[in-house]
Amino acid sequence: MASAWKIFGAFGFLVLAFLFDPSLLTAAEPKTGWQAEWEKTLQAAEREGQVTVYIAGYGAIVDSGAFQKAYPKIKVLSVTGSGTQLAPRIAAERRAEKYLADVYNGGGNSLQQILYLGKMLDPIKPALMLLEVLDESKWWEGKHKYGDPEGMHIFVYEGNVSSGAGASYNTALLAPKDYGSHWDFLNLKLKGKIVATDIRQVRGAGLPWQYLYYHPQLGPPYLKRLYSEMEVTMTADLRQAVDWMAVGKVVLCLPCQGSPVVKAKNQGLPVDQFEPYHLKEGVSLSSAFGQLALMNRAPHPNAAKVFINWMLSREGQTVFQKIMSVPGDARNSRRIDVPKEHIPPNERRKDGLRYFDVDDPDTKDIRPVMKLLDEIVPTKK
Repeated sequence: MASAWKIFGAFGFLVLAFLFDPSLLTAAEPKTGWQAEWEKTLQAAEREGQVTVYIAGYGAIVDSGAFQKAYPKIKVLSVTGSGTQLAPRIAAERRAEKYLADVYNGGGNSLQQILYLGKMLDPIKPALMLLEVLDESKWWEGKHKYGDPEGMHIFVYEGNVSSGAGASYNTALLAPKDYGSHWDFLNLKLKGKIVATDIRQVRGAGLPWQYLYYHPQLGPPYLKRLYSEMEVTMTADLRQAVDWMAVGKVVLCLPCQGSPVVKAKNQGLPVDQFEPYHLKEGVSLSSAFGQLALMNRAPHPNAAKVFINWMLSREGQTVFQKIMSVPGDARNSRRIDVPKEHIPPNERRKDGLRYFDVDDPDTKDIRPVMKLLDEIVPTKK
């Protein structure tokens, strides 16, 4: 009888323990498939001890220490530079049988034309493990965005609204209300007063040119007229283009990348960009440097998966937006469950609106753009 009471007492003690600390019951439950696989990957990543990320434009994300704080046993080593520096560097390293990069983060053109077409990437889709990353309802339009034709290799996590080709102007000499379409820039009043960044000489200037060339309402017919009739000045110096615009040597920059214009505007110079929804051809959606890829033959494959999942998590995307946004140049994750208060209303994505997405695979090839420019505006020798 005494032994029965002992058994009952022990059972009662366990019941009370679970009542007061339900986590004990949860801990006793077997882990689900994804949880077990994630823990196995994390343990293997911690044994690897390092992840090497080649990151263009957004190195400050790594420098913030947020990933290191989340995963202190995995040292993150970043290699920074422009996409046109990093992608060829990886290709050169691999020709020398040096496989150093685990993850690539950067703009789409170098990533697509060098790393993807060069068959240096593993599919990133199978590397997505966390439920909050896999849950496509957390992402804009209820889906993941990929920048490669197979929809497997290049994950696009950023989607910024911009005014198509980034048209910018001298605020004292041009009134936006007089120009409601890109075709209005063929007005003879602007002849000889337009400057353009020359994609053949400016690295990383592809996005606005993709918009002009591949947009169904613009394309080659528009470019031929603009650059053959309007005496457009081509330049490889973005700062010079903005300076010319600020002093009135030219009144319009098209196409023109936004960051130098925003910087000049914040310094009090009389320059600005057309509002995103102003021109009738509509707005573009672009990712700047917000694309992620998993290198094949990665030296730290498990740590690479951990970094990718962290980067695409709510925490990682919140860090990305906070660190990389500056006044007048907000960064917008394609995740919809991260804060958006920092994004001006006129720069926020709108549900149901059709955007020209320059990260679509069929707009990535900029070689036809350069060939057309060579025909219209030969480079000076």
